[in-house]
Amino acid sequence: MGDRQGGVPPEWQPRFSGRQVRQARLIAKQRSAAHSQVQRARLALLLYGRPSLPRPEAGRRLGQSTGCAYHWRRVWATEGFRLVDLPRSGRPRVYLATDQAVVIAVACELPGQRDLPLSRHFASSIREVVRTEGIPMSLRTVQRILAENTLKPWRYQSWIHPRDPHFREKPEVILGLYEGVWKGRRLGADDLIVSADEKPSIQARRHLVVPPAPGRAGRVESDYKRCGAIQYLCAWDVRRGIPWGRCEPKNGIAAFDRLVDQVMTTPPYRDARQVFWIVDNGSSHRGQKAADRLAQRYPNLILVHTPVHASWLRQVEIHFGVLQRKVLTPAAAHDVHQLTARILAFEARARHQPKPIRWKFTRADFRQRCAELAA
Repeated sequence: MGDRQGGVPPEWQPRFSGRQVRQARLIAKQRSAAHSQVQRARLALLLYGRPSLPRPEAGRRLGQSTGCAYHWRRVWATEGFRLVDLPRSGRPRVYLATDQAVVIAVACELPGQRDLPLSRHFASSIREVVRTEGIPMSLRTVQRILAENTLKPWRYQSWIHPRDPHFREKPEVILGLYEGVWKGRRLGADDLIVSADEKPSIQARRHLVVPPAPGRAGRVESDYKRCGAIQYLCAWDVRRGIPWGRCEPKNGIAAFDRLVDQVMTTPPYRDARQVFWIVDNGSSHRGQKAADRLAQRYPNLILVHTPVHASWLRQVEIHFGVLQRKVLTPAAAHDVHQLTARILAFEARARHQPKPIRWKFTRADFRQRCAELAA
């Protein structure tokens, strides 16, 4: 009678061990896990918190049918804990090993190799190609072959090849500075490190922003009016964990030199023995010419360039990320003056609460990574 009302017989009340709960939590958080396994893990966690939860309620919370929740509760109570289906007996596979090889070969090609108007393959396009080869195969069979061989040709990852001929040498220098070493010698207390860069084209946008309320997220109107743009230049003190920046109407050598003057004319940078400026290859500070120009103005300034496409080496990018999340999103400001004041006020606040970045990637890690890529 209780089962008709949505309850479960007492003998079908599963009990989960701590190890099983940890496994379910791990699977439930994985984005790469199969959807069926994630749903079963979520169901197990739900039943762990409320063992007597009626199956209609459990299915509703997970967007599943009542029968699915009923089935897995019975399996866990009678057969033990698992998140995958057991092998089933049924009709044997109707495709040959050669047919499977064709599917894999097509999945590992670019569609352009067969003049298909696609940028990447999907199961449907692979089936189309396979059928033109004279192999009658269903879409579900193609999907099964792809899953068995862990092939997802519709997925892509960004990748770039190092183009700097001195790619291995330059990161060693910068990572050495982060470790407190310069040309094989330990840096002293009067040696400072600065990571500098520009964040260009920050727009001041006038649009409506509604604050959040209980049970409702904040809202940002999609329509807006542009009210100008500024360029934010910043020098991040690596050792002390404080930013020094300025907002300019446009980038260029003059704007960057003003940032250098702002920092280098104030203590402790003015009196430091060496001040290392880690910069990228932007036009305002590119090459040996920029290094000579700045060294002529400030003899204790040493310009250190990162390789091309190596923004991850500049700690100032982490400060820019914090600024973007906390100050510039949502991008709402009535004019550039309000936007400038907000950025500089956030920067002043950060200087009153200095927090150096805990940089963990060392020269040894870089060498190991290079060896793995070369293998």
